[in-house]
Amino acid sequence: MGTLEHLLKIEAEAAALVSNAQTEIDRRIRENEEKNRIAFEEYYKAEILKQQELLKIEKDKVNSQYQKSLDDYREEISCINADERRFSALLNEYIFCV
Repeated sequence: MGTLEHLLKIEAEAAALVSNAQTEIDRRIRENEEKNRIAFEEYYKAEILKQQELLKIEKDKVNSQYQKSLDDYREEISCINADERRFSALLNEYIFCV
């Protein structure tokens, strides 16, 4: 076996090693991409549920505050007596005398 044949054999072995290494790298990358995608989806779903719960809590708080304000306003205006005669007189004065 000559030197050239020996070098060609070594080159073929090196090419096979590089090819095998690249195949293994590609396999590991695919596996990691799949693991990361699954982990991201799980995290994303958990975060959505968390944010939905926080939104519900905040909406309930706002609705409660709104209802209290509305009840307070209704109570406040229920105590006001309407002086329809005076209002009518002021309205007539404004409309016809202005």
